[in-house]
Amino acid sequence: MLAGCGGNNNTTATATNSEATAGANNKPAATTSAEPVTLRIAWWGGDTRHSYTQQVIDMYEEQNPNVTIEPEYASFDDYWKKLAPQAAANRLPDIVQMDISYINQYGTNGQLEDMGAYLNQSIQVGDVNENVLATGKIDSKQYGIPLGVNVLGFQYDPALLKKAGVDSIPENWTWDDYKEIALKSKDAGLYIDTSMAADVFFNYYLRTKGVSLYNTDGSALGYEDDAMFSDFFGMLSDLIVKGAVPSQDKLSQNKGVIEETDVVKGTGIGVWQWSNQYVALQIAVNRPMALAQMPGPDMEKGLYMQPSMYWSITANSKAKEEAAKFIDFWINNAEANKLIKGERGVPISSKIKESLSTELTDSGKQVFQFVADMEPKTSPMSPPVGSPEVVALLTDLAEQMNFGQIKSDAAAARFRKEANEILANR
Repeated sequence: MLAGCGGNNNTTATATNSEATAGANNKPAATTSAEPVTLRIAWWGGDTRHSYTQQVIDMYEEQNPNVTIEPEYASFDDYWKKLAPQAAANRLPDIVQMDISYINQYGTNGQLEDMGAYLNQSIQVGDVNENVLATGKIDSKQYGIPLGVNVLGFQYDPALLKKAGVDSIPENWTWDDYKEIALKSKDAGLYIDTSMAADVFFNYYLRTKGVSLYNTDGSALGYEDDAMFSDFFGMLSDLIVKGAVPSQDKLSQNKGVIEETDVVKGTGIGVWQWSNQYVALQIAVNRPMALAQMPGPDMEKGLYMQPSMYWSITANSKAKEEAAKFIDFWINNAEANKLIKGERGVPISSKIKESLSTELTDSGKQVFQFVADMEPKTSPMSPPVGSPEVVALLTDLAEQMNFGQIKSDAAAARFRKEANEILANR
């Protein structure tokens, strides 16, 4: 744990500024620009992210010489292990990078600031799609500002698709089309994909049916008919049995090294994943790639906008106004975004997206266009408290089904019982 949080705060300036700008009871705390301020900021990621984030911080400090920013970063798993005791001690950094699976927990536990009063005051969001901004809102409180957005899709090699005897992915393809192409792939000695992340794609499937993984208040599952569970996971397991997808033994050996995936090695046609992962995949594959939308029917009902991550201001921060100014710099400064290059997802500001249009690689342009095409068709989605445990349970059951250790009907019943217990006791 690092010592010290926030920075100097001028309570007189706070009251004056708040009354002038917010006109609300939860007015943002303000500091005068001449006062020295220290902000702690924490994020997770790899070396590339650490490097450009530090460059953005350096740029901000140069333009705001009264502000000193102390970075704290780690890998994803270590990040949450570090954040938990800081939260318990009420010593969270002023700004924290927040994941969609945790924002509800930290927000409803009172550890994050409602940033609603800062919107279009210190943080300009006038050109941000409302659906995108709403992904950071829980019970009408803005606990996070999305740093970028992603959309699900199928990222594939068109040449390998043709090798399987399929000229192109149909524009409005269905799950039946998907299964048909998968079996053709198998006959051509290829895998269609490396299966689908259980929670992400099951939730998409449920949404196409008009329900969702969680109910509206997050206290239980959001669907009643376990046949939908059996249909979805039965389909995935069946494709493994038929050899259209690698066995669970082989899938379990995947350590997340992109260079070792079948699509990179030329033995798999594509992968299902978020749009911000396309550029790295394209680089690793080093062959022409393409993006296809999710299968339907009712794709537009199922698709949701996934924020790559958020910046959140913590409730214990004593420099909330300065924290808000840095977040505004991050999402609205064109020069800063030339360093970021959409690595945390397609920027939420339409002006920034336009300003980056000449800076992007061809694959980057594909991603920006894909997200732009899908953005109007999506709706917000925010997992409830307890969702990390539910996701772990579902992932474990999916693997057991793929190994043939449990039938999908039995897995559906067990998931309902145990997931509802987790959510009811959250």
